Amino acid sequence: MHQRRVVVVVYSGAQALDIAGPVEVFDTANRRLPETGVRYRTEFVSADAPLVRTCSGMVIAAEPLDAGRGPIDTLLVPGGWSLREALADRELLGWIHRAAARSRRVASVCGGAFLLAEAGLLKGRRATTHWAYCEEMAQRYPDVTVDREPIFVWDGRFVTSAGVSTGIDMALSLVEADHGAAFALEVARFLVLFFKRSGGQSQFSAVLDAQLADRAPIRAAQEWILAHLELPLPVPEIAERANMSLRNFARVFRREVGTPPAQYIEQMRLARARKLLESTDLPVSQIARRCGFPAPETFFRSFGRALELTPNEYRQRFQTVSPAGLVVRPDPSDRSTA
Repeated sequence: MHQRRVVVVVYSGAQALDIAGPVEVFDTANRRLPETGVRYRTEFVSADAPLVRTCSGMVIAAEPLDAGRGPIDTLLVPGGWSLREALADRELLGWIHRAAARSRRVASVCGGAFLLAEAGLLKGRRATTHWAYCEEMAQRYPDVTVDREPIFVWDGRFVTSAGVSTGIDMALSLVEADHGAAFALEVARFLVLFFKRSGGQSQFSAVLDAQLADRAPIRAAQEWILAHLELPLPVPEIAERANMSLRNFARVFRREVGTPPAQYIEQMRLARARKLLESTDLPVSQIARRCGFPAPETFFRSFGRALELTPNEYRQRFQTVSPAGLVVRPDPSDRSTA
């Protein structure tokens, strides 16, 4: 029986969920397909075979890279905290480049897009990656059009997904392309997943800081707020957008979300500001504008009141290493962080 060969290239320190999420989607599809359906056959290959330890400690049994010879239906490339080492591995990059040439389609999850770009596969294409590293990817690979908003991006036979769990969304899209929307919806329902999430990945990075409401108008208002944090966001306008009176909106919002609307907006602005301080070298004044604070002074007061740190102190303590291994530094010329 014909099968769709899915080859997952893994490496030491890869992100386990980048791998397991899409693979579980393909496996569930196999279990839900009728007997006559074309199934997925998943193979794991690695230069670190036979046992590859992911960044979380999970171990994957893999075959050597040479086992990935021959035609491939879907080549899947994950990200991981060891991406710096992977980007310097010329053997791995060369194999990805050659394997892509014999693949019907090529997919990446999270930082895996960096590997595709480093292998020269994304030149002149649109792509995405984890929301925290889109800017770095755009700077590192200027010949790639980095789209910061979508959960995943199709460009020809290449599909790149955003951060970690969005590999599941991407895999559902691959299943939809192979078997139709109705079947992909069945797979999503069995896995207790949204078939298609609304909004861009910037929303979902911030949504993790607060639960979405049960009532649709309030949930829609939250999603709209998260997508437009750079705007003034007066509460009366948001209430009007939800087709509710200001008094009723404020009452229901507080009951559903746990905080008044204005306080929620400030919390979400601070959540986005923290992420930008942790993962970019943007001047603090620019971060304030991107997060909707009318002036840097307003941002400093709000940030200090909530965290008892200045933005620069927070950046110095919690600054992270990017997937490509580049340490993000504060801008020493930005005196406004003092």
